[in-house]
Amino acid sequence: MLVLTHKSEFEVQGTKNKMRKSLLNSLKKNPSASFAAGVIIFISLSAILGPIFYPVSPVSIDLESIKLPPSLNHPLGTDSKGRDILSRILWGARLSLGISLGAALGSIGIGIFLGVISGYFGGKIDAIIMMLTDLTLAFPSLLLAIAITIVLPPGTLTVIIALSLIGWAPFARLIRSLTIVQKELMFIEASRAIGCSNWQIIMFHLLPNSISTILVALSLKMGSFILAEAALSFLGLGVQPPTPTWGGMISLNRIYLYSAPWMIIFPGIAIAMTTFAFNLLG
Repeated sequence: MLVLTHKSEFEVQGTKNKMRKSLLNSLKKNPSASFAAGVIIFISLSAILGPIFYPVSPVSIDLESIKLPPSLNHPLGTDSKGRDILSRILWGARLSLGISLGAALGSIGIGIFLGVISGYFGGKIDAIIMMLTDLTLAFPSLLLAIAITIVLPPGTLTVIIALSLIGWAPFARLIRSLTIVQKELMFIEASRAIGCSNWQIIMFHLLPNSISTILVALSLKMGSFILAEAALSFLGLGVQPPTPTWGGMISLNRIYLYSAPWMIIFPGIAIAMTTFAFNLLG
């Protein structure tokens, strides 16, 4: 059994290498995917390195610099409290991307766990999990997220939990379908015949063969989570001020749409560009 386990681990490594090569080939052959990947890398690096190379406080209030248009001193202008918009967008990118990634990983973790159990074991377990999945999908996702954020104390973790709880159901359905198809294949039957446990079959055969599909779904979900986080922040239910988030910036400055449109346009562009890039990559 030890030899079998080592063999399975080599198979997983081989699957990862094949997937990496396939991903690189896809990016080379698909200009739109390459463009989307470039945009995501640029935004991610801006979120990580931007505050280092542009060390302006995103929360410092300057009453002498209220509603200044874009200039050399403030490349994207200032908001209604004199705070630098570029700095707030860079710091907001950290939160928006971090929350979206955390929610995506949380929802896909729940979805994989429930989807594999449902598809692999079937029976009453499958019926119960699918009933719970259908119930979750029946509710409007944003309303469900709002209800969760109202019940829990406000903060970053609450937003991640809320988005994870509204986003797991599609992943569970996807993983269940993949598991049902794969568990009847010959190599799974062969694994059972030579004594592999259910855990080994799931970890070393079913999940590695589902990774590419999971990554596509994850990319698409990242875009929707960025929009959902922005919506919660816009409604005042996300990360609380003065911490900058893209949706929060639009919410706080929406009354200045006509008198100082740069306050809303630039964070709106950040949301649209990031969401579009993730959807295009998926």
